[in-house]
Amino acid sequence: MGELDIKSLKADIARRMDGAVEVLHHEFSGLRTGRASTGLLEPVMVNAYGSDMPMNQVGSISAPEPRLLTVQVWDKGLIKAVEKAILESGLGLNPASDGQTVRIPIPQLTEERRQELTKIAGKYAEDARVAIRNVRRHAMDELKNSEKDGKISKDEHRDYAEEIQELTDNHIKKIDEILEHKDKEIMQV
Repeated sequence: MGELDIKSLKADIARRMDGAVEVLHHEFSGLRTGRASTGLLEPVMVNAYGSDMPMNQVGSISAPEPRLLTVQVWDKGLIKAVEKAILESGLGLNPASDGQTVRIPIPQLTEERRQELTKIAGKYAEDARVAIRNVRRHAMDELKNSEKDGKISKDEHRDYAEEIQELTDNHIKKIDEILEHKDKEIMQV
């Protein structure tokens, strides 16, 4: 009985830890580096047809050059709304349109701004680590209760706890590698 229980517990733990890593990836895609990334504009909301819509639902976002983003707006009537959304996004970008395409040059980052961005990236990574540790703590509590209820033996508890710790260590390592990569990307001039 204990064996099936641990398999579903481990699958659930892995799924939730992977979720924390995915959230980190998503947050990092919105962090501006010196090079153009389509992920930068994805969270920007455009006021279109009476409601707020994500940028990628009103046009195609692309990065034709390392320091330029473009949004090919599908409905010409939304060009001004797209420009306004980019200006008000707080990303410090200045869009310009030529008919149906909005061009967004990506300015160089100052050294001070790079330092600020690495701190923000570090905070996102720490939030992800905390989420993973919370998943581990929940799983360890579950093991403790299963042993107390006689569903698993003391040896099984120890073995499963080691497996859960290994899952945790692997996910924390993955977060550290993602952060290291993002920091390099931000600091690259």
